[in-house]
Amino acid sequence: MSNLLNFARRYPFVLATIVVAAAGGILAFTASDAVKWVVGGYAALMALRAFVGMIKELIGGSLGLDILAVTAIGATIAVGEVWASIVIVLMLTGGEALEDYAANRAKRDLTALVSNAPQAAHVVTLPDGSAGPGETPADEVAIGSRVLVRAHEVVPLDGVLVSASGVFDDSSLTGESLPVERAAGDEVLSGAINGASAVEIDVTRGAADSQYQQIVALVESAAASKAPMVRMADRYAVPFTIVSLLIAGLAWWLSGDPHRFAQVLVVATPCPLIIAAPVSFMAGTSRAARRGVIIRSSASLEKLYKARAFAFDKTGTITKGAPELIDTRAIAHDATTMLRLAASAEQGSAHVLATAITAGAQAQDLPLSTPQELVEASGGGITARVDGQAVVVGKRDFVAQQLGAEVAAAALEPGEVAVHVGIDGAYAGYLVLRDQVRPDAADTVSSLFAQGIGSVAMFTGDAAATARHIADQVGITDVNADCLPADKVAGVGAIRQRPVVMVGDGVNDAPVLAAADVGIAMAARGSTAASESADIVILPDSLHRVAETLAIGRHTVSVALQAIWIGIGLSIALMLFATTGMMPAVVGAWVQEVVDIVTILWALRAATVTLKGVKVTPTVSATGRG
Repeated sequence: MSNLLNFARRYPFVLATIVVAAAGGILAFTASDAVKWVVGGYAALMALRAFVGMIKELIGGSLGLDILAVTAIGATIAVGEVWASIVIVLMLTGGEALEDYAANRAKRDLTALVSNAPQAAHVVTLPDGSAGPGETPADEVAIGSRVLVRAHEVVPLDGVLVSASGVFDDSSLTGESLPVERAAGDEVLSGAINGASAVEIDVTRGAADSQYQQIVALVESAAASKAPMVRMADRYAVPFTIVSLLIAGLAWWLSGDPHRFAQVLVVATPCPLIIAAPVSFMAGTSRAARRGVIIRSSASLEKLYKARAFAFDKTGTITKGAPELIDTRAIAHDATTMLRLAASAEQGSAHVLATAITAGAQAQDLPLSTPQELVEASGGGITARVDGQAVVVGKRDFVAQQLGAEVAAAALEPGEVAVHVGIDGAYAGYLVLRDQVRPDAADTVSSLFAQGIGSVAMFTGDAAATARHIADQVGITDVNADCLPADKVAGVGAIRQRPVVMVGDGVNDAPVLAAADVGIAMAARGSTAASESADIVILPDSLHRVAETLAIGRHTVSVALQAIWIGIGLSIALMLFATTGMMPAVVGAWVQEVVDIVTILWALRAATVTLKGVKVTPTVSATGRG
């Protein structure tokens, strides 16, 4: 009973049409004249409703196809085919209901993020170390507070894990299907779901600035955007309407029978055109959301369909955006020992290179010691005593000064940086670090070319030698180095093959993302400014999602066009057959219902069909773990 009431509240015109049809069926056995008044009168009212809606669309600048449906209803009533008119009304109201259902089905993946938004946090201690008030609205929790996240609760705010370890479900953030294990000191993002054990985190961002709220804002923007792709179907409205009215008029004129006019227009009702494009768009958007890609408007999908060129930022997009230890080159010391001592000393530094060195040693399972007598010189390096040995780590000049001896220059490739090490007053060697190319970068570029993209360029502020070294690894020949943000904007604007899609992640990419025909932001490690400037936001830390997004956009628009042409083709074929007079109006109305269903089901293929020629990569969490 409750389901029926919900249906009635949501789709009152569908229920009313069914009730009127049932009442008309009962009246047909008692008073045939009453049938025409009840069924025909209701159909006329619904035609008036559709006509008013059509006028509103025209005032709003959108040329729709309701004129055919209104004319068909009026024609069938005029010739006494009231049962055909009620079927057309059922088609219109049922089409609206199907469109609404498709919209809700598609938005489910987007709004899941919003509905999961954390509202409160259990504050254990305040920033000053005093006892916390307990349950507190998330937007009132101060940075530096320590909060308790109970088992299976949603993490309320971004923070750093204090507990020794924890297991988190990041699926609502990144699509990662497997739980992610984190250790003390690791970042935990709001919106993740805690595992079976309670954990504590120290809050690092307020609610308004948290990663989850940024994603929610993007989702709400995407869900609220009007789908301009509907206008793609409207482009077919005028010619289809003219052809339909001409066929119907000729059938009436040649036969002299006004019934022919009604019979032709019954099968010309434009539900396939009205629904096919938006259903395809919503299905494609839903599909992208399940892959962690937020598409803000259907205009971006249409531009992806036509895209001929791509441009990429280098640092953080083509590369990982953080240095990694790639080699240990010992000169007067054992390499493993040198790395262990250097990493032990670097534990006391927050410098990005120190973090990379420590992570490199931990990746080799080297036991690190606690440094003593640690002194850090800003921009130079660090000195410390580790296991009784004097250790100095840093730039070449800094290490030479500390050792009082000349230190030879390191032999490096473009894009590499050296961190020199001294142990007990003697030069020990150097560590080589580099911002590594993403493992999926070359495959992504290859996939773009395979999908028909004619040009792929790279823009970076780095020196030409470093830029070329990276580009050669991923198959990009158009390299633009030493670029300021304005240079990137000018460079993308100069690309002749249009539309052009720009992919970036940093604050300095925001202008070029906004200037490109389509801007795609890598949000996992990217800046808020880049995400806000972009048309499409990729949440997982996966560059290959760019190739998948292109494939989804092209597939979505292709399916929409296919659905439109299927509807047009079947409708014209049925109109031509109806000119013979061999298809009663009521039969034609039911046949057109079948055409509607076929078209809608075809449009929904945008959400389900496997993408050919595009490798679907497993989802990787935004933290890079998983």
